[in-house]
Amino acid sequence: MKPKLTFFCELEAQPLAALMTRPVLDRLGSLDAAVSLGLLDLSPERARVVRRLNRAGIPMIAWLLLPKDEGYWFNTGNYLAAARRYGAFCAWTEQYGLHWAGVGLDIETDIAEMRQLLVSPMRLAPVLARRLLDTRQLDRAQAAYTALVEAIRADGYPVDSYTMPLLVDERRAGSSLLRRLAGWVDLPVDREVLMLYSSFYRPYGHAILASYAGDAPSAGLGVTGGGVEIEGMTPPPFLTWDEFQRDLLTAARFTRDLHVFSLEGCVQQGFLERLQTLDWEASPGAAPASLEWVERARALLRLKLTVASRPWALALAAASLLVLWPRRRH
Repeated sequence: MKPKLTFFCELEAQPLAALMTRPVLDRLGSLDAAVSLGLLDLSPERARVVRRLNRAGIPMIAWLLLPKDEGYWFNTGNYLAAARRYGAFCAWTEQYGLHWAGVGLDIETDIAEMRQLLVSPMRLAPVLARRLLDTRQLDRAQAAYTALVEAIRADGYPVDSYTMPLLVDERRAGSSLLRRLAGWVDLPVDREVLMLYSSFYRPYGHAILASYAGDAPSAGLGVTGGGVEIEGMTPPPFLTWDEFQRDLLTAARFTRDLHVFSLEGCVQQGFLERLQTLDWEASPGAAPASLEWVERARALLRLKLTVASRPWALALAAASLLVLWPRRRH
């Protein structure tokens, strides 16, 4: 059975309008694909493009984003701005008569912190230390975003979240360390999309995808092109068709719901045409050689997160060893 495809699109209004030609809309229609549109602005120009896609019958997900000076992605530090953005989105949607199949919340670290991490990581140390000490910030953000999810559902929209795969391991460990450090939140949404972009994790990208795909209600694949520019970061090479096909077939063995980043990259590389004739029952090939290494690394991470979140358990284990250790004979 052919998976359900959703294409991320993250373009400014003018190149977005240029991308959405009739041949592109026809190919999206023939693939029965949806588009998760990054709302970089709430402009009349972007609204015109959405209406064009609405008329073409393409299901549209409103991928909410913030101005870069407010963090761009949603995190524990900007939940008030996130709520305001959703309110502005609702007013914009009503003004232009737009139709949406759902709303997507992108949960990632503040884009300014990402830049700082690349340029001068030591300057982030005081910020991270404050987050570790402030145990209530995560709770406040979690409550605020949960309320936002409920408000979006009350307006009739299913809610997606775009999340980092490490969140899966943190859940299993019963920890909150990564969320406090990175500013992530773990939301009760209708569909969670794990961002398993193998191009970002070279040379282990395919192994990471193969390891996490079984945990993903929907797997996010890529990058085929495009994306936001982060100062100090050199984007990794985009996926070739062979790499992209391998990732698609690998993920499809675990989930029939796939997200692709990005639509513009697929158009530029001619991937939409190839997707129309892809044999979804074909084998992706042998498991990557580094898969076992990735699985061990994940297990070790979960152990470390468990210990870090329960220091008393480590102390208890150490005390038990001292009590049970055989006494030396004199």
